[in-house]
Amino acid sequence: MTTLKKNYLTRIILIFSLIMIVFGFNSYKPKKNVGLQLWSVRDVIKTDLKGTIENIGKMGYSFVEAAGYADGKFYGMEPAEFKALVKKNGMKFLSSHTGQELPDSASWDKTMAWWDQCIAAHKKAGVKFIVQPFMGKAAYENLSVLKAYCNYFNAVGEKCNAAGIRFGYHNHDKEFSKIDSVIIYDFMLKNTDPAKVMFQLDLYWITVGGKNAVDYFNNYPGRFELWHVKDKTELGNNPTMDFKPIFEAAKKSGMKNYIVEVEEYNFPPLESIKKSLEFMNNAEYVK
Repeated sequence: MTTLKKNYLTRIILIFSLIMIVFGFNSYKPKKNVGLQLWSVRDVIKTDLKGTIENIGKMGYSFVEAAGYADGKFYGMEPAEFKALVKKNGMKFLSSHTGQELPDSASWDKTMAWWDQCIAAHKKAGVKFIVQPFMGKAAYENLSVLKAYCNYFNAVGEKCNAAGIRFGYHNHDKEFSKIDSVIIYDFMLKNTDPAKVMFQLDLYWITVGGKNAVDYFNNYPGRFELWHVKDKTELGNNPTMDFKPIFEAAKKSGMKNYIVEVEEYNFPPLESIKKSLEFMNNAEYVK
């Protein structure tokens, strides 16, 4: 390269750099990997599934977590069809909420067959996590029933593992109450196999339950592969949660993905999830 060409190239680079500085492009930050639990848009998704998914993608969410699996379909769509819809709008279909209550011995085989169909559908959709967000009432009252749930979750987790999917459990606040002086959530963590069952920690509900997320990260490191990032309403609007110390302990927790969920609104659902995403993108501690 001649000296003249080198000088010309240097000038171009300098001019480009000045433009970047003047217009603030040098402060560009990569898109954050923020997911959305579709329960957040439960009302609008019923009337306009495709339009809702399109709006979520345009906002800048990276992936979705479903709350609409039934009979081998997602929101009434075949697994591959729903996966394609999500992908078309620039997102991944990463995880899904579904499940069955603890079967008795007579219904065990039927329930396991249900799980076989469920897992097959999720595999076709490319889902990486299946999360059960509930247990029956007796699990919160009787340790033997709770232990049976743990064994059941281990069995479901083993099935999921065989399909290359992680199985997990999602808490609400009741899991932090006690049975015979034993905290339910602690019992579940101790009586499920980490290789078969991970936990999706709802950061809001553990706080409502009177416990500290970081304490659980320290006591049970690596168990919390998914988080629900949530406040009483949309994120950043009259906040009650202090997320900074929680995110600072993310590595200890084993967190692989975080997911926004809005259950109560001060704005229309699509506006609420947009505000929540803006909060996540503006929070320096969210990586």
